[in-house]
Amino acid sequence: MVPKASKTNSGLRMLLLAPVVLSGALLFGTAVGETRIPLDVVFSVISMKLGVSTPVIDPIDAGVIWHYRLSRSVVAACCGAGLGISGLILQALLRNPLADPYLLGISAGASTGAVAVAVAGFGAGLLSLSAGAFIGALLSFALVTLLAHAAGGNIGLRGAGIIILAGIAGSQMFNAMTAFIIAQSASAEQARGIMFWLLGNLSGVRWPDAYLAVPAGFFCVAIAIWNIRTLDAFTFGTDSAASLGIDVRRAQIVLIGTAAFATAVMVSIAGAIGFVGLVVPHAMRIVVGIRHGRLVPATAIAGAVFLIFSDVASRIIIPGQVLPIGVITALVGAPAFAIVMIKGRPK
Repeated sequence: MVPKASKTNSGLRMLLLAPVVLSGALLFGTAVGETRIPLDVVFSVISMKLGVSTPVIDPIDAGVIWHYRLSRSVVAACCGAGLGISGLILQALLRNPLADPYLLGISAGASTGAVAVAVAGFGAGLLSLSAGAFIGALLSFALVTLLAHAAGGNIGLRGAGIIILAGIAGSQMFNAMTAFIIAQSASAEQARGIMFWLLGNLSGVRWPDAYLAVPAGFFCVAIAIWNIRTLDAFTFGTDSAASLGIDVRRAQIVLIGTAAFATAVMVSIAGAIGFVGLVVPHAMRIVVGIRHGRLVPATAIAGAVFLIFSDVASRIIIPGQVLPIGVITALVGAPAFAIVMIKGRPK
């Protein structure tokens, strides 16, 4: 047994290190890119924009660092944290190690909703891109849940397989709907841009996107932290949660709604970035254990760092060309998905 004081000290150290780790990742994402900019110039631009000092900086370097790289890194951090927490919530509520927004069709539904608003004019101008994505995410998850329930999906290996198959079916249907909307309503130029965006793309994000991503990311993490006890209780099933005095239906609505909301916002900004919600929670369970008191903040920070590093990799792997960030996360996530399936096989 690990002494309680040792666990507390470990959690405190992790909490104190989190801002340092996140700040270092943001600095890395800002300093590294297609063109080399000295680190002292990066510090000078940031200090100038924050009003700490007034150095003389090349306007081009200042624009690249502040308006392109830093804003992009901030949005990547928020997307990583939000998607990581969304995967953690879904895995806890469904008691399914393979649950994440991408595999359960939530990302596909959010993409369909966003494209329907942006291209087909769904909502007659009354809905924002994020609102359309949120509606699509909820519809997709509801469809997957109903399909899995009808097929007898619950918990255990068979249940996990049924839920994932339902998620694949839902994803394929909403992906087909997205393709139909693009083919029916989008011009050739719009279609190329949307298809690149659907693979996950942070190239066009700027500070206005960060003003949406930051509150959404903080909201998702805050709700998860507020419901840490609930998430721990759901680890042992809905009956155990109910026996502890938790309003199961209310908790499911709040937490699933939070996961869908975070996924919808991030998809509306950066497209469908897969596997973050699958890879990061499992990695953090190995590092900090299964108690959500430490798992939630660790997943948020690790998700932010993972997506920042993935974004940097998408910019520098092929000189002169930016890859969709979803390609990078899939290259990491697909092997991790295979490992989770292998470890979940019957003994």
